[in-house]
Amino acid sequence: MLGRIAAARRTECCEQAEALRFRREPMPGRTATQDIDLVISDIGGGGGGKEPPAGGDGGGDGDKGRRPRKPPQRRYSTAIVLGMISILVFFLGLCIAFIALKRVSETWVPMHPPKILWLNTAILLVSSYTLEKARRRLSAIDFSGFRKLWRATTILGILFLAGQLLAWLQLVATGAYIASNQATSFFYIFTAAHAVHLLGGVSALLYVAVRDFEKGKISRITAVEITSYYWHFMDGLWVFLLLLLYLGT
Repeated sequence: MLGRIAAARRTECCEQAEALRFRREPMPGRTATQDIDLVISDIGGGGGGKEPPAGGDGGGDGDKGRRPRKPPQRRYSTAIVLGMISILVFFLGLCIAFIALKRVSETWVPMHPPKILWLNTAILLVSSYTLEKARRRLSAIDFSGFRKLWRATTILGILFLAGQLLAWLQLVATGAYIASNQATSFFYIFTAAHAVHLLGGVSALLYVAVRDFEKGKISRITAVEITSYYWHFMDGLWVFLLLLLYLGT
């Protein structure tokens, strides 16, 4: 008798799984494969189809070894996009003031940016390349290659900041200070503001390098993605600022 009941339950399970497989419109947010797995676990487990309480009471020890669910990762991408928009608006205001003063000011004295800025720009462009290669290595599950390229990107970012500091020291050596004239003031403001925001990118690179993502709320892939978005954005912003500064000459 028990054998017949078990056979009937298995047959019912197969029929429901087959029906779900050919369903044309699966439920939003759930694939047909997931539905089949749920049906099989529900019918085959003999639990009567009841789910354990949300608070864990009466659920036994089956959930103790289960990893906690990470929150939706899309919110991190949304946050970084909003952050980049606010940064863009900030620099846009500075650029408008720069162009307006250059045209109407009678005391505008053109300055020649240090040539080391071109080397710094090349370093930053290479860092974007190594970062993109690292992201692809992670997608290919090559963790060794990912770590090497990620460290290289971090080092290049630090070298860029060091090069910016050297450019400031060169200007100071020539007697060009932030209060010398309007052109030098904008140079210091542009480069310093960009360096502060890029320092945030370097911090994100270090965070990804040392973070234990098994225990965190954000996944490694999401952290790498949003860091790459921000880094490429800061790279493009710097190229634009450099061209604007040379326009001021």
